[in-house]
Amino acid sequence: MAQFDLLLINGTVHLPSGPVQTSVGVRGGRIVAIGGAGDAGETIDCTGLDILPGVIDTQVHFREPGLVHKEDLESGARAAVLGGVTAVFEMPNTKPNTDSAEAIEDKLARAHHRMWCDHAFYVGATNHNAASLAELERMPGTAGVKIFMGASTGDLLVAEDASLAEVLASGHRRVAIHAEDEARMNARAGERVAGDASSHPVWRDDESALLATRRILKLARAARRRIHVLHVTTPAELELLGANKDIATCEVTPQHLTLAGEEAYPRLGTWAQMNPPIRSGAHRDGLWHWLNQGVPDILGSDHAPHTREEKAKPYPDSPSGMPGVQTMLPLMLDHVAHGRTTLQRVIDLTSAGPQRVFGIIGKGRIAMGYDADFSIVDLKARWTITDAWLASRCGWSPFTGMELTGKPIGTIVRGQRVMWDGALAEVAIGEPIRFEAVEFG
Repeated sequence: MAQFDLLLINGTVHLPSGPVQTSVGVRGGRIVAIGGAGDAGETIDCTGLDILPGVIDTQVHFREPGLVHKEDLESGARAAVLGGVTAVFEMPNTKPNTDSAEAIEDKLARAHHRMWCDHAFYVGATNHNAASLAELERMPGTAGVKIFMGASTGDLLVAEDASLAEVLASGHRRVAIHAEDEARMNARAGERVAGDASSHPVWRDDESALLATRRILKLARAARRRIHVLHVTTPAELELLGANKDIATCEVTPQHLTLAGEEAYPRLGTWAQMNPPIRSGAHRDGLWHWLNQGVPDILGSDHAPHTREEKAKPYPDSPSGMPGVQTMLPLMLDHVAHGRTTLQRVIDLTSAGPQRVFGIIGKGRIAMGYDADFSIVDLKARWTITDAWLASRCGWSPFTGMELTGKPIGTIVRGQRVMWDGALAEVAIGEPIRFEAVEFG
């Protein structure tokens, strides 16, 4: 009988203590040896490659059920593993919304052996389900509660302080927040210029974001509830959040770290439209400053696909959002290659950070006893993003044509090779993510 199910050899392995040229042995889906040799059912020679802890994308919209013409759980997860992502948290703004036990169970059933990566689902807070959130957030396979303070419609919009306070008072796990102030955006709707997507960040201005972040921090502190502010776009918010680390963590996206409005809107138009918006180059540079000061805890893609036909509508009839789960790791590897940050920082933002913030069991680092999740990359590969490489059902990316240095080569989930050199495994083996608050709370 083989000593290992899988043995990775000759790669640079990124351990919690740093990079080491060594081997990793896997048995039963978990890491059982770092260093050494032995018989294995499968041996992968990783010469010239870097073995990272599996990348976890904690913000994706895979659109199922109800919006599957844009994406579904299978196609979104396929895009994820082709981009080196081993696990995702999926958002609740589907049709119907994921705001009940039945809706969560439905998504888990839909995901079973259709998703290529491991997964968890957010439950959406509404103005009507606050009393049940404490129970819903503890369901297996649930990432926690998501609040839309702005930029949503119907029941998933929780805009008033009294309703927000009620949601925060129900439950104990960290709550994810879309922080844009609905009242201010409604008052500024006249700032939108028909046919001009560059007016999007004028309408949804810095103050819309900062005001909402200030409000939710005050409410969270009153409720003694930890929060996680998603897709932060302004340096002022990051400075504020850095001063409130006892109660708040936060996320930035590759889109906001890569695109600058002065260039993006003339070139891409509505294809650059998302919420919160792509802002100026000065904003982008400010995000990098605070990222390298250590303030953001997590990098999330906010993968939010729409069809070409939908995005081609004239602004403001065009929907906000862009795909990103497949390009997240490649973009960040390119930023590392250009010296904007370090590979160690990217690893922390995409694996150890998500584990720390959300209490994920058995993921987030390469260590004995942890799940054998690996994102294997070639840091020197030079290549160009093409539509043919993209797996999302929407079929486009704002980064098509971009030349990058650094590429995902392999994606291994619990010891099973689900992607290698652009080819998928024959079977999707994704399972629900486990959380400390659910298993032991």
